[in-house]
Amino acid sequence: MFLKKIDGPRAVTLPNGTVLTRADLPDPGTNRWVASRKARVVRAVQSGLLTAAEARDRYDLSEEELDQWLQAVANHGEGALKVTRIQKYRQV
Repeated sequence: MFLKKIDGPRAVTLPNGTVLTRADLPDPGTNRWVASRKARVVRAVQSGLLTAAEARDRYDLSEEELDQWLQAVANHGEGALKVTRIQKYRQV
């Protein structure tokens, strides 16, 4: 079996004991961002599976968009990534 050489880890263990691998991440061509996919990307960045720059390049995200996701999760948890909850958690 051949594995593609990559920088960084292939899998990380999250604080709750689950394992997150690169295979668990959304496809690079993802256009429809539901809260669960956003949460996986945020967990990957927070745990060191992906760097913020890798996530932006892989998913064609702006720096501002990824920062908003990270900030929303840090302040309010993963529920803040739902589109219907954005206005409730948005800082004015």
